[in-house]
Amino acid sequence: MQDDYQRPDLIAPINPLPGVVWLLALPMIVLEIAFSLADAGVIGGPQAVGWRVAAIEGYGVFPEFWRLNLAAGAVGLELLLRFFSFGFINGSATQALFGIAMVMALGKFVGEVFKGWAVALVFFGSGAIGALVYAYTVPHQPLFGAFPGVYGLIGAFSFLIWVRLAGTGVNQFRAFSLIGALLAVQLIFGAFFTLMPMLVPSMGQTGHDWSWVADLPGFAAGFLLSFVVSPGGFERVRDRIRQR
Repeated sequence: MQDDYQRPDLIAPINPLPGVVWLLALPMIVLEIAFSLADAGVIGGPQAVGWRVAAIEGYGVFPEFWRLNLAAGAVGLELLLRFFSFGFINGSATQALFGIAMVMALGKFVGEVFKGWAVALVFFGSGAIGALVYAYTVPHQPLFGAFPGVYGLIGAFSFLIWVRLAGTGVNQFRAFSLIGALLAVQLIFGAFFTLMPMLVPSMGQTGHDWSWVADLPGFAAGFLLSFVVSPGGFERVRDRIRQR
């Protein structure tokens, strides 16, 4: 039987997307089209300009709101669902385009090896874990957007590369090159938007972006969940490493 971790369709240039990837991406696509048309005044009338903000308020994760409800013992289903729904609401068309593109690209690679339910579990599980860490760490700024779940898929992708490199004589840390590059870019942009307003006051203060607080746990969760949800689970991974 051909090894799932070495399947040639993992590197084929063109492959149809697994169905689960469309199920993850389509809600983001539809919502972003609606928000963009509303912002442009094409649909919904004047009140539609606030659709994006209303969606963030209704489905995003608000750390202080979560902590207050938890302390009061008022954690209901609506509040818990926010840890899964926030990933479909993006703050801008640019964020949505990057998020959708990465979900589709990474989802294709991971979905060629993982079952559909496993891809969904990695995306939602990683997003929820990242959001939970965020809710206990960040004071006020709400969390929304696909990237905590995307980082979970990056974790699963890194897992696949890590397993394929096992015992080949190639340094397995190369599997983490993608997350390393993304963190470097994030650090550069974070430093830019933090320092430039100090050097150029006319830019104004844009505030700190704390989304990385959810992204990093999302990546770790995606990598660790892969040991459980990958084909054959942990035992197959262990056997494969021993065979090298």
